[in-house]
Amino acid sequence: MKITMLGTGAALPDPDRGQSAILLTLDDDTHYLFDCGEGATRQMVRANVDPAKVGFVFLTHLHHDHICDYPYFVISSWMLNKQGAPLVLGPKGTRHFVDHLFENGAYQTDFRARSAYPVRQANIEAARPEVREVSPGVVFEDGKVRISVDWVEHIPREVCECFGVRVEAEGKVIAFSGDTAPCEAMVRLAQDADLLIHECTFPESFIAHRAKTGVGTYAHTSPTDLGKIAREANVKSLVATHFGHFDSTSPVLKRAAAKHLPVDLMGPHLMDEIVADIRKHYCGPLRLAHDLMRIDL
Repeated sequence: MKITMLGTGAALPDPDRGQSAILLTLDDDTHYLFDCGEGATRQMVRANVDPAKVGFVFLTHLHHDHICDYPYFVISSWMLNKQGAPLVLGPKGTRHFVDHLFENGAYQTDFRARSAYPVRQANIEAARPEVREVSPGVVFEDGKVRISVDWVEHIPREVCECFGVRVEAEGKVIAFSGDTAPCEAMVRLAQDADLLIHECTFPESFIAHRAKTGVGTYAHTSPTDLGKIAREANVKSLVATHFGHFDSTSPVLKRAAAKHLPVDLMGPHLMDEIVADIRKHYCGPLRLAHDLMRIDL
């Protein structure tokens, strides 16, 4: 199997990183998409994957940087002659999100215009997703993969449930954190995994700045804590992702982040700090994600 990191950034528009999206592809070319942030569909095409061939999407939570490309993905797949309804799994609220997108929602005009053509009528089910809202436990099995999820700690559960994911396929185990503060659920999901893909939104120096200034809330995993999680879970390899623009040199991003981050410290050099802090507790194979990075297992 291979994993393609379609998007490795966070919530702001980043010239160098798309938003959260991970594509798992089995040896028989079956695809499973986890999160669908900005740029996911375009990145599939760049990775030589036809979006119409991706029939499964799991949304870890409903923050915009994990879901905003979903309508583009569905409409593009429809236009690329996808057959049958796409399947999307996610937390409570996923049905509300999807129901307000297509023929009865934000893209109603687009749906009506395109569905007037016989060629789009012929595969109209492609624009009518099948939605399954899930709870902790095994949420999907198809004879090829077994997907289990549990609640992780990112935003209040009454606002939106957030899930971490464990995927078992082709004799391998892959875990994905979604967005979360350090939690025991993620250690359980990642136990003995061949690969843990885990968010690492800010370096320690930026976390200290945010705590000192009292800007916003913090519900992500620090590099030091990520090293602890990887060690406790006994993972065979680790990929850190969901970087919160701290490595950017973009003047636009620096202006936007001025009230939230110590922008005078921003830059690619901070990746060395990320690695050093993860290494305080984890000594196994480690990679820092970048868009379109391919991982073969």
